[in-house]
Amino acid sequence: MMAKQSIFGRISTLIRANVNAMIDSAEDPQKMLDQLVRDYTNNIADAESAIAETIGNLRLLERDHSEDVQSANEWGNKALAASKKADEFRTSGNSSDADKFDNLAKIALQRQISSENEAKTAEPTIASQTEVVDKLKDGLNGMKQKLEELKAKRSELIARSKTAEAQTKVHDAVSSINVLDPTSDLSRFEDKVRRQEALAQGKAEIAASSLDAQFNQLDDMGQLTEVEARLAELKSGKAPHAIEQ
Repeated sequence: MMAKQSIFGRISTLIRANVNAMIDSAEDPQKMLDQLVRDYTNNIADAESAIAETIGNLRLLERDHSEDVQSANEWGNKALAASKKADEFRTSGNSSDADKFDNLAKIALQRQISSENEAKTAEPTIASQTEVVDKLKDGLNGMKQKLEELKAKRSELIARSKTAEAQTKVHDAVSSINVLDPTSDLSRFEDKVRRQEALAQGKAEIAASSLDAQFNQLDDMGQLTEVEARLAELKSGKAPHAIEQ
């Protein structure tokens, strides 16, 4: 009985456990939940074994009680039959046999009373054992519900942990990108390219200006050559150069 009471106490303690508070205070919530699941599973197995044993004992008591009640009824019927038989012998004047069957009736009544007393004595025990079994069954159901709650909490915690881990990896990756800041490198490269383009454009303009000056100089030289030619013509006595109409 003490073992059953101990198991019942453990059931009550586990059912009253505040899982959320335990998770909040745990250094490693998942490890703590794993241990709780194992504890609940083991205690449920112990409780089921204890309940099965208690129910078995209760059923034996109930069967004995039923047999005592049935026996009391049978001895009552035998006492009635013996009493009637004694009355028949007494009516017929056979007092010897009448006394004999009255004595049998008394013996039957004694056994009836004995069986009734045994049945009555067992009834409080049966009632208390029935109450214990009912409480153990309720406690067992409560533990099973709590176990499902623990498993759900554990699954939720694992899922949240994986999500948090994935988010951390993303944040770490983003942070590393920000530290490297490839866009600033691209900007610097772009500025370099633009400067190179500007330099090339400047050189092109310089080159163009130089060519223009050379060609202008060439034109000037052509005009001077023409002047010298015409002066030579004048000195040779030729007519002045005329523009063709």
